[in-house]
Amino acid sequence: MEIGIIGIVIAVVSGLASFALGRWLSGRRRQKKAQQARAAAEAGQSRQVRRARERRQKR
Repeated sequence: MEIGIIGIVIAVVSGLASFALGRWLSGRRRQKKAQQARAAAEAGQSRQVRRARERRQKR
């Protein structure tokens, strides 16, 4: 049984689609994890540090 040119094209296209989907999903997961870590770090900050950060963000 010989794999034709159509089979090779389908394999390449499906491989690229799988790669792109994996990158997209892992990017969302990394972004969510970074946001949670940032929120946890901000929760542990003192009032003075928190107010200084808020002032910097207003500029």
